[in-house]
Amino acid sequence: MASATYEVAQVLERNQEVLADHCANSWQLRTLHAVRKCRTAALGGHIDRCLNPFCQRLHLSYNSCRNRHCPKCQGHKREEWIRAREEELLKVPYFHVVFTLPCELNHLCLYEPKQMYSLLFKTAWQVIKGFASNPKFLGANPGMIAILHTWGQNLSLHPHLHCIIPGGGITKSGKWKPARNNGKYLFPVKAMSKVFRARFVAALRKELEPQSTSFYESLFKHKWVVYCKRPFLGPPQVVEYLGRYTHKIAISNHRIKNLDNKKVTFSVKDYRHGGRKSNTYLPDAEFIRRFAMHVLPRGFVRIRHYGILSSYHKRNSLPELQETLGPAHLKKKEPLQHRVCPTCKKGNLITLTTFTARGPPVQWLKKIKTQKK
Repeated sequence: MASATYEVAQVLERNQEVLADHCANSWQLRTLHAVRKCRTAALGGHIDRCLNPFCQRLHLSYNSCRNRHCPKCQGHKREEWIRAREEELLKVPYFHVVFTLPCELNHLCLYEPKQMYSLLFKTAWQVIKGFASNPKFLGANPGMIAILHTWGQNLSLHPHLHCIIPGGGITKSGKWKPARNNGKYLFPVKAMSKVFRARFVAALRKELEPQSTSFYESLFKHKWVVYCKRPFLGPPQVVEYLGRYTHKIAISNHRIKNLDNKKVTFSVKDYRHGGRKSNTYLPDAEFIRRFAMHVLPRGFVRIRHYGILSSYHKRNSLPELQETLGPAHLKKKEPLQHRVCPTCKKGNLITLTTFTARGPPVQWLKKIKTQKK
C-alpha cells in the first residue's frame, strides 16, 4: 500500500504546544507525543546496509514509537499476531459476535475506562459461556477471542467488542460438540441481548460507585445491541477478519484526506446506509480530543482469549482437538521478513550503526549522499 499523503502525526505536530489542553490525563498526553515523534529524528535512528551483493545500498531510518495507538506501527505486529492465531485454528465454523455498550454509559467510559472496559470483557464472556453451557443451546465449554474497539467512524466514543467464537465446544468427556444445525447457528441474539444488559447493569451496581436509581432505570429503556453474523465460510475468512480488526486503531492515516486551515478532513463509512462513504471534517482541537479519548489505560489488554482458546487450553487440549478435527487447510505463507531493502526488495538489511536524537554521524551521511550520485 502506498504511503499516506497526510498523517495524524502532522495534526499533533502543528498543535504540539497545546496537546495537554485536549487530554484527560498524562498517559494520553504521553501517547500523543509518542505518535507525533514516530519515525522522526526526535527518536533517533539507525543506518542499515542491504546484504544483497548486487545492491548493498545504505539506508537511513528513524525509529518507530511502537505505540499501539500509532497509525504507523501496527502492520508488523498485526502480521505476527495473525500468524500465531493461524496455528490455533480449528476446522469448524466460526462466528463473529459484537457486544455494544449503549451511549448512556459513555460518560462512565470516559471517566472510568479501565473498570468499564474490563466489565465489558467479563460480561461478554459470561454471556457466551452461560449460553454454551446450557444443554438447550450447546452443552459444552466454548472459546472466544475478544477485541475491544472504542470508536465510531467519526471518532466518537462507541465501545464495543468484536468476538470470534468457534461453532461448538468441548464436552465434559473431552469430545467436540458442534453448534446446532451443523454449526450454522450459535445462540439466539435477542436472548443474549437481554442477558447481556441484565448482567452488565448488575455488575455496574456492584463494582462502581453508586449511581442514581433513574440512571439504572434508563439503561433498561432501550434494547442493547448484540449482533451475530452468519458463520465465516472457512478458516481463510477467519484469518482475513483477524487482519482487518485485531490491531486496528481509531483512525488510519489513509482516511485523512486533507489538512487545511486548522481542520482535518477524513473519510467515514455510514453503515446504516450500506457502508456509503463520505467526507467529514473537524477542527484540530476536536480531532485531537476525540483521538485522545481512544487511548486505552496504561497496561490495559485489548485482545483477550477465553475458554478453549485460552493459553491453558492451547498448551493442553487444543493440539489434540486439532488432530481430531483435522487440519484447517490454510495456504502456506512465506516466512516473515522483518527488514527488507526498500530499493531492491530482495536483500535483508543489517544495522551498521545507531544514533540518538542528536542525529546520524557526519561520516555516514557523506556515504549516503555519495551513493545517491
